Amino acid sequence: MAEEQHFIIRPACAADIEPIIRLDAAVTSTPKPAYWEALFKDCQSRRKQHFLLVAVKDDILLGFIAGEIRAWEFGSPPCGWVFAIAVDPNTRLSGMGADLFQAICDAFRRAGITKVRTMVARDAQLVMSFFRAQGMMAGPFVELEKDLDE
Repeated sequence: MAEEQHFIIRPACAADIEPIIRLDAAVTSTPKPAYWEALFKDCQSRRKQHFLLVAVKDDILLGFIAGEIRAWEFGSPPCGWVFAIAVDPNTRLSGMGADLFQAICDAFRRAGITKVRTMVARDAQLVMSFFRAQGMMAGPFVELEKDLDE
């Protein structure tokens, strides 16, 4: 029988930023320290709208999820947006990602939000499968973009 995972999920604190930066860089292969430092500051100053939650086991950060409440973009009523999630690859399939997603959805619900959205790259099948397993499906919006260097 597999060892049961015991971890806690809580709001990120300043001491979590470096481990978040390391985990994100390991998972995405793109270090973004300034991004995560700014996001943490936003979460601290707008605690009711910005969320950065971490999963910790034995004082070691093993996962995180980030999101915010957005309102009235292209007529959309207020909704929660998840824009980052990562779990240590050695901890995947433990339920940590699902628990992080549930925790941020609970935070959105406490803020009066009834819908959550995210955006996933078409070729990110693992991420797409994860969000679909959480009950997410295609929404009413289509993302469009243009290369400004053309």
